[in-house]
Amino acid sequence: MFRWKSLVLTLLAISLLSIVSKAPAQVSVEVGVAPVCPYGYFDYAPYDCSPYGYYGPDFFVGGLFIGAGPWFHGPRGFYGHVDNRYDPRQGYRGPMPERGETAFNHFHGNEARDGQGHVGQAGHEARNEHAAGFSGHGGGGHGRR
Repeated sequence: MFRWKSLVLTLLAISLLSIVSKAPAQVSVEVGVAPVCPYGYFDYAPYDCSPYGYYGPDFFVGGLFIGAGPWFHGPRGFYGHVDNRYDPRQGYRGPMPERGETAFNHFHGNEARDGQGHVGQAGHEARNEHAAGFSGHGGGGHGRR
Protein backbone atom coordinates (compact mmCIF):
# COMPACT_ATOMS: atom_id res chain seq x y z
CA MET A 1 0.00 0.00 0.00
CA PHE A 2 2.82 2.40 0.89
CA ARG A 3 4.48 1.79 -2.48
CA TRP A 4 1.19 2.35 -4.28
CA LYS A 5 0.64 5.73 -2.54
CA SER A 6 4.24 6.76 -3.22
CA LEU A 7 3.88 5.88 -6.90
CA VAL A 8 0.58 7.78 -7.23
CA LEU A 9 1.99 10.87 -5.46
CA THR A 10 5.11 10.79 -7.65
CA LEU A 11 3.04 10.50 -10.84
CA LEU A 12 0.74 13.29 -9.66
CA ALA A 13 3.69 15.56 -8.92
CA ILE A 14 5.26 14.83 -12.33
CA SER A 15 2.00 15.49 -14.15
CA LEU A 16 1.43 18.77 -12.30
CA LEU A 17 4.97 19.94 -13.00
CA SER A 18 4.68 19.06 -16.68
CA ILE A 19 1.55 21.15 -17.24
CA VAL A 20 2.91 24.29 -15.58
CA SER A 21 3.65 26.67 -18.44
CA LYS A 22 6.98 28.35 -18.54
CA ALA A 23 7.10 32.11 -18.89
CA PRO A 24 8.99 33.24 -21.99
CA ALA A 25 12.45 34.58 -21.30
CA GLN A 26 12.51 38.35 -21.09
CA VAL A 27 15.53 39.74 -22.84
CA SER A 28 16.57 43.32 -22.34
CA VAL A 29 18.86 44.81 -24.95
CA GLU A 30 20.70 47.99 -24.13
CA VAL A 31 20.95 50.17 -27.23
CA GLY A 32 23.00 52.98 -25.78
CA VAL A 33 22.49 56.67 -26.41
CA ALA A 34 20.99 58.10 -29.58
CA PRO A 35 23.39 59.35 -32.24
CA VAL A 36 24.03 63.08 -32.09
CA CYS A 37 23.36 64.37 -35.58
CA PRO A 38 22.38 67.86 -36.75
CA TYR A 39 19.42 66.69 -38.90
CA GLY A 40 18.54 63.33 -37.38
CA TYR A 41 19.79 59.86 -38.22
CA PHE A 42 18.53 57.00 -40.34
CA ASP A 43 16.06 54.56 -38.78
CA TYR A 44 18.25 51.52 -39.47
CA ALA A 45 21.62 50.30 -38.19
CA PRO A 46 24.29 51.61 -38.04
CA TYR A 47 22.11 54.75 -37.52
CA ASP A 48 24.34 57.09 -39.53
CA CYS A 49 23.50 60.79 -39.64
CA SER A 50 20.95 61.64 -42.29
CA PRO A 51 21.51 64.60 -44.58
CA TYR A 52 19.46 67.76 -44.34
CA GLY A 53 16.22 67.22 -46.22
CA TYR A 54 15.81 63.51 -45.55
CA TYR A 55 13.32 64.12 -42.72
CA GLY A 56 10.38 66.48 -43.10
CA PRO A 57 8.99 68.83 -40.46
CA ASP A 58 6.86 66.01 -38.97
CA PHE A 59 10.00 64.54 -37.41
CA PHE A 60 10.86 67.73 -35.52
CA VAL A 61 9.09 69.29 -32.54
CA GLY A 62 10.31 72.72 -31.54
CA GLY A 63 13.30 72.16 -33.80
CA LEU A 64 14.26 68.93 -32.01
CA PHE A 65 14.41 65.59 -33.79
CA ILE A 66 11.89 63.12 -32.30
CA GLY A 67 14.24 60.23 -32.93
CA ALA A 68 14.20 57.09 -35.05
CA GLY A 69 14.84 53.39 -34.60
CA PRO A 70 15.25 52.38 -30.97
CA TRP A 71 15.28 56.05 -29.90
CA PHE A 72 11.99 57.02 -31.58
CA HIS A 73 9.92 59.28 -29.29
CA GLY A 74 6.97 60.16 -31.51
CA PRO A 75 3.33 59.43 -30.82
CA ARG A 76 1.74 56.03 -31.34
CA GLY A 77 0.54 55.60 -34.92
CA PHE A 78 2.90 58.31 -36.20
CA TYR A 79 3.92 58.50 -39.86
CA GLY A 80 5.95 61.45 -41.09
CA HIS A 81 7.40 62.25 -44.49
CA VAL A 82 10.95 61.56 -45.58
CA ASP A 83 12.68 62.19 -48.89
CA ASN A 84 14.21 58.77 -49.55
CA ARG A 85 16.30 60.17 -52.41
CA TYR A 86 18.70 61.11 -49.57
CA ASP A 87 18.89 57.52 -48.33
CA PRO A 88 22.10 55.59 -49.14
CA ARG A 89 19.99 52.43 -49.49
CA GLN A 90 18.20 54.18 -52.36
CA GLY A 91 21.48 55.09 -54.07
CA TYR A 92 22.24 58.46 -52.43
CA ARG A 93 25.98 59.06 -52.50
CA GLY A 94 26.02 62.78 -51.78
CA PRO A 95 27.40 64.60 -48.78
CA MET A 96 26.30 63.72 -45.30
CA PRO A 97 25.57 66.49 -42.79
CA GLU A 98 27.98 68.68 -40.94
CA ARG A 99 27.12 70.75 -37.89
CA GLY A 100 26.08 74.27 -38.77
CA GLU A 101 25.21 73.42 -42.38
CA THR A 102 22.97 76.01 -44.04
CA ALA A 103 19.41 74.84 -44.51
CA PHE A 104 17.78 74.62 -47.91
CA ASN A 105 14.39 76.20 -48.51
CA HIS A 106 12.02 73.45 -49.51
CA PHE A 107 11.32 69.92 -48.49
CA HIS A 108 10.29 67.42 -51.18
CA GLY A 109 9.01 64.44 -49.24
CA ASN A 110 8.14 61.35 -51.27
CA GLU A 111 7.49 58.75 -48.56
CA ALA A 112 5.98 58.54 -45.05
CA ARG A 113 7.66 56.53 -42.29
CA ASP A 114 6.77 55.73 -38.70
CA GLY A 115 10.17 56.32 -37.09
CA GLN A 116 10.82 52.57 -36.91
CA GLY A 117 11.54 52.05 -40.63
CA HIS A 118 8.01 51.12 -41.73
CA VAL A 119 6.49 52.87 -44.73
CA GLY A 120 2.86 53.98 -44.38
CA GLN A 121 0.42 56.88 -44.74
CA ALA A 122 1.06 60.22 -43.02
CA GLY A 123 -2.52 61.43 -43.28
CA HIS A 124 -1.49 64.58 -45.17
CA GLU A 125 0.44 65.48 -48.31
CA ALA A 126 4.15 66.30 -48.16
CA ARG A 127 3.53 69.36 -50.36
CA ASN A 128 1.66 70.93 -47.44
CA GLU A 129 4.92 71.07 -45.48
CA HIS A 130 6.44 74.39 -46.44
CA ALA A 131 9.35 74.50 -44.02
CA ALA A 132 12.42 72.33 -44.29
CA GLY A 133 12.64 69.46 -41.81
CA PHE A 134 15.23 71.10 -39.63
CA SER A 135 14.56 74.42 -37.95
CA GLY A 136 17.83 75.32 -36.33
CA HIS A 137 18.31 73.14 -33.23
CA GLY A 138 20.46 70.05 -33.44
CA GLY A 139 20.80 66.92 -31.44
CA GLY A 140 20.11 63.27 -31.25
CA GLY A 141 16.84 61.71 -30.23
CA HIS A 142 16.63 64.01 -27.23
CA GLY A 143 17.91 67.20 -28.84
CA ARG A 144 21.11 67.24 -26.76
CA ARG A 145 24.48 68.25 -28.07
